[in-house]
This record gives sequence, structure tokens and C-alpha cells, in this order.
Amino acid sequence: MPVLDPAEPEPFAVSTAETVIEGESSGAGPAIVLCHGLSATRRYVVHGSKVLPRKGYRLHVYDARGHGQSEGADEYTYEKLADDLDAVVEYHGVAGPFVLGGHSMGCHMAVTYALRHPGRVSALILIGPVYTGDEDDLDLGRWDERADALKNGGPDEFARVIRSHVDAPEEVRDRIMDLARRRAELHRHPEAVAEALRQIPRSRPFVSLTDLASLDVPALVVGSHDEFDDGHPYAVSLRYAEELPRASHISEEEGDSPMSWQGGRLSREIATFLESSGLGPTAE
Repeated sequence: MPVLDPAEPEPFAVSTAETVIEGESSGAGPAIVLCHGLSATRRYVVHGSKVLPRKGYRLHVYDARGHGQSEGADEYTYEKLADDLDAVVEYHGVAGPFVLGGHSMGCHMAVTYALRHPGRVSALILIGPVYTGDEDDLDLGRWDERADALKNGGPDEFARVIRSHVDAPEEVRDRIMDLARRRAELHRHPEAVAEALRQIPRSRPFVSLTDLASLDVPALVVGSHDEFDDGHPYAVSLRYAEELPRASHISEEEGDSPMSWQGGRLSREIATFLESSGLGPTAE
């Protein structure tokens, strides 16, 4: 008989009063929940890497409301996203504090949840944070432009608009455009993603960066240099690391492809961080 790979994903669906959340779990061991960014899907946190499940963790990833294979909803706010995260955690019966993280919007979701549930999170993995609490940093027009492009022009126009605002070498702009198109093609309900693109940037995951000071758990902040990813400013990742009481900050070397684009490398860094924080699989 064939030997089953425990790292192979097992699909799940969580029904709430407002939506149905689709996701997948893999591996066995301490729980890690990772959340994706705005207009992305569950594929775009560790990019399909099986490193964490093969190192002895139970990895849960899912499509946020309206994204990927999940159903849409009327409201797209960080409070509602945290409600959905609550539902996923409850569905899986995660016992005790667990490791929580995400990229961009998913990073902000993780902070919202951790502030809401002191003591439920054992460590935070915050990749590519953007939100600072400063009104001047919101750039709402950019998000509305993306929403219009996706709704009216589909994945190709959405990708073109994203490329038009990237200040990087031509080959990098082309790569980002291709990634944006492929991500947009994965959404079953693109109109829901367009609505999320309007609403979520107008929602606040927390009031001020000083709120992070209350999150007294090990935190890994992953930054990206602006040469390749100016949408997730390197300086903001440093500010998160400064405010969090027990933070470590990592990034790729300048001139390298962002670590957030490298699922295997990112997963290995997460595993190393958790082991050094006493949260490895053998700690249970």
C-alpha cells in the first residue's frame, strides 16, 4: 500500500452565519495558523511549502472571506476577519496557545486576533506589515483603483494597474504583474474581492502601533526591502519590531528577491525562530 505523506493538505470548510471559509491543513503537531494578504489566497503565505508540516507542525491555511474558494459576505473589516479566524480555530479544536501569523492583511488580522484574545497566541509571525495607524499612509485611492480594475477589467486589468504603480526594474515589474494576474485568476468570486479591496483598507486592525506593546509573546517580523516590494515598506517592519516587546526582525539581503516570495526559505526561518523560542514540536 502507498505510504501517505502527512504533509499533504487536507481540505476543510467552516460555515459561519455570514460565509463559508475554505482552507486546508497538513502535518501533525503544534498548531500554526497563517493568513494571506488582501487579494491573495491561502497559497500565498508559504507558497505551498511543506517544510513546516514536515518539521512536525500542524499547519492551517485558509482563504479569507470573499477570496479564493471562500464565499463572499456583506462586510469586510478586520473585526469580521478576526471573527472568521475565531471560527477556523474553534473548528479545528486548537487546544492551548498557538502560533499565529500572516502576510500583509493577514499580518494585521493576526494582530487583531492577538489583541482580542490575550493568552491565546503563543507566538506571532508578522510578514510584510503595512498598517501604521497614520491616515496619511492609507492611500485609499490606490485600493479603489485596484477594485475598479478587478471588477470591470478582470485579472489582466488588475495586474496591469498593479504593475503601473511599481517602482522597480522592468523585469521585477513584469514578475509582479504576472504574480498579480495568477493570484486574481484563483478567485471564485472576484466581485467579492473587489469589495474587500474597497472596505478593508478603510478598516483599522488596531488604533496605534503603540498597541503592539501589549503583545508580550515571541514575534518574528519579516521585512522586505523596498527595491522589490515597496508596497510593504521595510521601515514599517522595523517599526513593528521596535514596538513589540519580544520581537526578532529578519529580511533578505538587499538586492535579493523578497523573503516573503520564497516559501521554503521563509518556512525554514519560521521553524528556526520557533525552536529558538522554545516552541518547537518537541516542546509540547
